[in-house]
Amino acid sequence: MSLLENIQSGKKPMPPRIEIYGVEGIGKTTVGASAPNAIFIPTEDGQSEIDCHRFPLARRLSDVTESLTALHQEQHEFQTVIIDSLDWLERLIFDEVCREYGVRSIEKADGGYARGYVYALTHWRKILSSLDSLRSEKGMACILIAHCCVEKFDDPETTAYDRYAPRLHKHANALISEWVDAVLFATRRLRTQKEDAGFGRERTIAAPIGADGGERILRTVGGPACVAKNRFNLPSELPLSWSALMDAMTAAGGTK
Repeated sequence: MSLLENIQSGKKPMPPRIEIYGVEGIGKTTVGASAPNAIFIPTEDGQSEIDCHRFPLARRLSDVTESLTALHQEQHEFQTVIIDSLDWLERLIFDEVCREYGVRSIEKADGGYARGYVYALTHWRKILSSLDSLRSEKGMACILIAHCCVEKFDDPETTAYDRYAPRLHKHANALISEWVDAVLFATRRLRTQKEDAGFGRERTIAAPIGADGGERILRTVGGPACVAKNRFNLPSELPLSWSALMDAMTAAGGTK
């Protein structure tokens, strides 16, 4: 059979791979728990007040890999796997690299010079490969949850500026951002207003829009304020909810 006879065309719908990051308490875990038949692989104890299915808290990297293997090899009805959170998973990966090289700091692995962060990518790739298997063979959507940090971005087209990004080492950030179909930033809608600073001066402050600390939204397109992307042609902003995200994906033509 000719290789050309195996050429495919058109869209190939697949369960989505989504990374959601933001500040603590914004509602990232709650959004994940709203996904269909979700199962959490917790690397931090952040789901205790949420009604959800979850594996025992992962204290070593092997706990995470064993959970992924169980989902792949055993019969179940779960449709969504959620790792909560990536930054705590990164700590487990660093601990594993330190054990492998008999050091106490990732900075010292294999003599230092940032080699430890490169070796950590091997473990990240194994995790992503396991998630790919669940997606392709079990039909499971993948949600990765992370906290955020403010990083300096040296934009070659303009001056450097600060932006929100997932709280991960830059190597892991690049790998995961390339792998997922969407990087979504969970935040609050703010407006700027002026207030009296005394002595005849004014200052500009950011104030939330709406009740309860401001309307919670997902930013789906990156810019100077945050890292974000999507392959689904989503609007640049969405309400912070799973139903709003799925409605927008359906309206845009479904998953990739």
